[in-house]
Amino acid sequence: MTLHSRRVLDRALTIMGLVSIGLVIAALVALLLPITVRGLGAIVFRSTVEWRRLQSEEFQRGDSGALAAELAAAQEARAPVYEMIAAFEAQLDEDREMRQEYRRPLREVKEILHRLLGPEPGARRATLPRERYGQTRWDRAEVHLERLLHTTEWVQTDPSLPAEPRLVPRGERFAGTSLEPLFGYVENNIGAMLRPRWTFYWRFLIDRSLDSHIFGGIGAEVLGTLYLTIGAILFAVPLGVLTAIYLVEYARQGWIISTLRMFINTLAGVPSIVFGLFGLAFFINTIHVSDTKSTLAGALTLAVLVLPLVIRASEEALRAVPLTYREAALSLGASRWKAVVSVVLPASLPGIITGVVIAMGRAAGETAPIIFTAAVSVGQPLRPWETLTQPTPALPWNIYNLATEHPAVDEIRHVQYGMVFTLVALVLLLNFAAIVIRARVSRKQRG
Repeated sequence: MTLHSRRVLDRALTIMGLVSIGLVIAALVALLLPITVRGLGAIVFRSTVEWRRLQSEEFQRGDSGALAAELAAAQEARAPVYEMIAAFEAQLDEDREMRQEYRRPLREVKEILHRLLGPEPGARRATLPRERYGQTRWDRAEVHLERLLHTTEWVQTDPSLPAEPRLVPRGERFAGTSLEPLFGYVENNIGAMLRPRWTFYWRFLIDRSLDSHIFGGIGAEVLGTLYLTIGAILFAVPLGVLTAIYLVEYARQGWIISTLRMFINTLAGVPSIVFGLFGLAFFINTIHVSDTKSTLAGALTLAVLVLPLVIRASEEALRAVPLTYREAALSLGASRWKAVVSVVLPASLPGIITGVVIAMGRAAGETAPIIFTAAVSVGQPLRPWETLTQPTPALPWNIYNLATEHPAVDEIRHVQYGMVFTLVALVLLLNFAAIVIRARVSRKQRG
């Protein structure tokens, strides 16, 4: 190969490398930017007076005197709405034909107002929090305001074509009635009725959830994820490091060790759902670490899942230690085990820590292994001793559950993105911690 060809090849490889790096960065930005922006929307948002009332009644927070004055002002702005509805209902009671025509449209209006503003003054206290409060977030209030002001009608302009949806003002249905002014009044005074203001809700990360995550925070899910991750590492790291020490320092190379390494590599590629079924069959149904789902069973299952990763990372770290380290320790009279513990293991610690933290990141983000062994959709934060027998909510499982099975999925988009953002931030934090710890350990070793 000529010198010119080498230069051309080097430039081509450099350009390809830069393009690849640029594509990776662009993909990360495209993925993480929406998650970050919408995830932060669960913490920084425009709250309404209904949110502040919920915080006072459910969590005993805020200035009760200021809240009472704010609620009084909001009720004063809402009073004409209820007066117009009462007057219209009285009119329907006197006119039977009119009642038949407007009964259903009026019921739709009252349902939307109930979701927007909460129950009418003097109404009986509802059981579910979602029935006791109006919209706590201004962005969702704007959605319900649009539903109040407009409705969808299917119009067929051409007999040969299917009907098409068209938005029409809902007030047109009540034209000429005493309820017609209501829609313009709500549109012009919605700010006075809900009194939005910017809020920094950092307690979203530690608060318990209310009414299946419609209100409150994700404290139980964050704590459950930490329990499962730390538990998995406590079981996997000792077994993984000891196995790696045996394979590198003590085992004689042969077909048995080769077969063992093949099994370890195979386990690393097994689908995670298989580990979940194994955890259910072995840890719960066979050795009975708990009577049913428990955080302990989930942690053991995750430990088996990340064990091959810990073994492989520890093996590579141990192999990277120069042979002269071992020879120097043995020449000074140290036993093989003393040489491993005192010399080889400390020298390989940065690589082992990196592998352990990567395993923690994988354990924190796994969903399938904990479906059958540990996770529940709704639950309270567990005390440490309760993890031995009780299941727990966890971020991966609850993200899936809220996005696919929740009956009010559109109302809690901010919770879903908040959970995703928290999980991504947790994994990134673990990886950043690995970089910092590795750098400090390496600096100490260099003296």
